[in-house]
Amino acid sequence: MTKPTSFMPPSSGTRSAAHHARAMRRPVRVMIVDDSLIVRTVLTRILEDADGFEIAAKASSAEVALTELAVTRVDVILLDLEMPGMGGLDALPKFLACGQGAQVLVVSSLTEDGAEHTLTALQMGAADTMLKPRSGGFDVPYRTALLEKIRALCPRGTTTEPKQLVAGAGSAAQRALPSQPPRLVAIGASTGGIHALCLLLRALPKQFDLPILVTQHLPESFISVFARQLETAASRKAVVAQEGMPIERGCIYVAPGGGHLMVRELGARLVCTIGRFPVASGCCPSVDPMLSSLVAACHGQAIGIILSGMGRDGSDGAASLVAAGGIILAQDEATSAVWGMPRAVVDTGLAAAVLAPAGLAQMAANYVGAAAWK
Repeated sequence: MTKPTSFMPPSSGTRSAAHHARAMRRPVRVMIVDDSLIVRTVLTRILEDADGFEIAAKASSAEVALTELAVTRVDVILLDLEMPGMGGLDALPKFLACGQGAQVLVVSSLTEDGAEHTLTALQMGAADTMLKPRSGGFDVPYRTALLEKIRALCPRGTTTEPKQLVAGAGSAAQRALPSQPPRLVAIGASTGGIHALCLLLRALPKQFDLPILVTQHLPESFISVFARQLETAASRKAVVAQEGMPIERGCIYVAPGGGHLMVRELGARLVCTIGRFPVASGCCPSVDPMLSSLVAACHGQAIGIILSGMGRDGSDGAASLVAAGGIILAQDEATSAVWGMPRAVVDTGLAAAVLAPAGLAQMAANYVGAAAWK
């Protein structure tokens, strides 16, 4: 369990403790954007029957939603991708631009069959996705999962409040440069992590040539499309990792959906290995085995980066890597859709630096130094 974080109070000092407590308890304001009256009605009932939620607005089209968003404060937008007129993908950048920090949760039938559309939405900045079930599919497990996702994106209705970083986060307090140059970079992410990952990869210097491992919590059917999108975003080769695959410089290796991406040393080379076993976090693929495997395979000569995501997957592996002399970097709260996984390594003192994705890219290049270049 992570320790509660102490946030810095606003510099004005004008907000009372009582007012702050009321703000923490306010309901999460949700906008529903879907052309189906039935779906809007069902989603409305799910939210109205649960504590802590308020329907801020409902819209049958993206055009109507954008007009409403201009005058309505919203925390979370439930967005269908497939609508007449302006589709969800076309509308998404506009929602992000004028939503004043509102998180977008894609709720669409395309999240099952249209992995490319869904991953494009996540790459553009949508925080998470949820399958819109067929008629009769809005059962209790679905309702529970939907409410959990919304709560994670806007805990206790505070998303639209200005985010404050932990005191000292992202400051000059960084670990000393490793005695041996890192041999690879391993990145772990979950909710909100795809957008952050693409920003990080685009910000890496073009000549940065170390291998990059990626574990992103995604369904198995999404992984091959995800690898292709990373290849485009990073302008470097990206493949889904397989057992025994050699790890080469200049390439990105993506964890398969049904196993943990790990590394082992084979002579003087590093190769991928796929672990299929349960882990404490319950995630598959999980970030923890990936980072832990770098202790033996790389003798700690690695950089781990933890991006936006729920829970604390990666924190145990990060502890092992740091103990072996490796470096852990974490995404900051201000740019994270969900500051769960990064917070877990920050709260335990494992993070050498806490920065926005572009800053993490530059920090990784700084730590690698001359070893990053061909």
